[in-house]
Amino acid sequence: MSPEVLQARWLGRVAYADADVLQRALHERSDDDYLLLLEHPHVYTLGSRADMEHVLVPPESVGAQLVRADRGGDVTYHGPGQLVGYPIVTLPGWREHQTDVVAYVRRLEAVLVAALARLGIAAGTEAGYTGVWVEGAKVAAIGVKVARGRTRHGFALNVDPDLAMFGHIVPCGIPDRPVTSLREQLGAAPDTKHVVDLVIDEFTKAFGYAEVSRQDIVWRDRPEDLSPFTRESRASSPPSWDDFVSHDRNSVPTAGDARGAAPAAAPVRLLGRLAQAGVAAPEEDPTFRRPPWMRVRADLGPGYRETKRLMRSLSLHTVCEEAGCPNIYECWADRTATFMILGDRCTRACGFCLVDTRRPLPLDPDEPARVADAVATLGLAHVVVTSVARDDVADGGAAAFAATIRAIRTRVPTARVEVLIPDCRGDAGALATIFDARPDVLNHNLETVARLQRAARPSAAYARSLSVLARAKDAGLTAKSGIILGMGESEEEVRAAIGDLRGVGVDILTLGQYLRPSPRHLPVVRWWSPDEFAQLRSYAMGLGFAHVEAGPLVRSSYHARAAAEHSSDPACASAT
Repeated sequence: MSPEVLQARWLGRVAYADADVLQRALHERSDDDYLLLLEHPHVYTLGSRADMEHVLVPPESVGAQLVRADRGGDVTYHGPGQLVGYPIVTLPGWREHQTDVVAYVRRLEAVLVAALARLGIAAGTEAGYTGVWVEGAKVAAIGVKVARGRTRHGFALNVDPDLAMFGHIVPCGIPDRPVTSLREQLGAAPDTKHVVDLVIDEFTKAFGYAEVSRQDIVWRDRPEDLSPFTRESRASSPPSWDDFVSHDRNSVPTAGDARGAAPAAAPVRLLGRLAQAGVAAPEEDPTFRRPPWMRVRADLGPGYRETKRLMRSLSLHTVCEEAGCPNIYECWADRTATFMILGDRCTRACGFCLVDTRRPLPLDPDEPARVADAVATLGLAHVVVTSVARDDVADGGAAAFAATIRAIRTRVPTARVEVLIPDCRGDAGALATIFDARPDVLNHNLETVARLQRAARPSAAYARSLSVLARAKDAGLTAKSGIILGMGESEEEVRAAIGDLRGVGVDILTLGQYLRPSPRHLPVVRWWSPDEFAQLRSYAMGLGFAHVEAGPLVRSSYHARAAAEHSSDPACASAT
């Protein structure tokens, strides 16, 4: 990445707290200039000069949050239909040890005035006020924060919000001026993407960037995308790898083959999301064979069998089996495994994942102790614990993670503990419960690039995942994340996602090839070669990651112990 390149991101609808954490992380940890564009759920924010008298009704009575922000100004409203822009940029004046904040605000105003002019709206500024106005009515509010020459917060442009929400406050502390929107001015709401295009273009010109790296979330706020369970039928027990390992011992099996069922097509909705992201599913080729670098030998020797016996005797689940990991033979032969807690049924239905999505069973309070028993029996020095998503539980399973970490530390004090966690819906308290247990490595996977998030993980969010990782770094933890390739992303998009992860402070990165676990999952659109993975690894290391595992068969927990050791040893990190 380069300071001459603007990193522009359309992030869809983002909780205010997540956006605030993301801004702060990029402000503090990245040298790149970002323009984050998004919507918020209903929220009223109080600036540094806000008067509570200007909040006219209890926010919760109108379905809104109330939060304090460290920007300037009074109270304002953010909500659906409003384009919020958060520039995180280094002001040129800072290089001369002076920052002209007023000039920066004037430039933001000019960006919006120019964008609106291209929509046919004659907007402008008004003496004594900040923001953008149309015939005496405010169409865009501006409130900024500048620290160490870097900016945060920004502007809110009313494209098509519910203007009645402004009636519950004194907007910006100005009682005698109305608020307007682009819909009100034009008679119909313009396409949000078109407005985003114009704002990015004018911002790029006003701030003199030579290039724009733009990544957009393909996003729709539809209730059916957020349904908690898929309700799809599945075999009563997960497939056993021993049941369908290839007789030639050279190829990776496909989980769909294990069930002995007739091939099923991917759900229409899944392929529809993929098409909406601009990816056409490849034609099925019955003669296709996976590239030679995707073949592994199945080692069913004593180590593998003993690990499997132990997992069964303790009634434990592993992501090795539940998610169909191709490295199960290597890892189990070495008596290592990634424990999966909170049961084996997930409340989300990611398009790439094999894990069961039927209604989950109650949590097992004895599970942490059994995991600790397995760690002691296997004599593990580095333990990886992951889980299904449990959105049916108030804390998303955070307390169970903390209990498992404590149980392992009590039973095997010398063991290093790595956790691979879901996003806990971004709940700060739940995440703090895990962070306070002080895992040695906190892993949360971004999984794919911005454009493919909705197709691959419709109940998760790109910005939320980045904020989870940023919170982990704020807590002083070693942060880790991973991306799986092959679902239709471009190299430019992968590099941008890698840059975003490093921008929020991630230390360890894994990059691996996507393997379709069954015909009902997203198709493999591209097979990335070992050389391409090597190039991406070099690029990521150049951005400052302490350790990068990249290769066709790499998964989140692959060589986890070595990665953690490298990340904690500066000499190893520099030599990697």
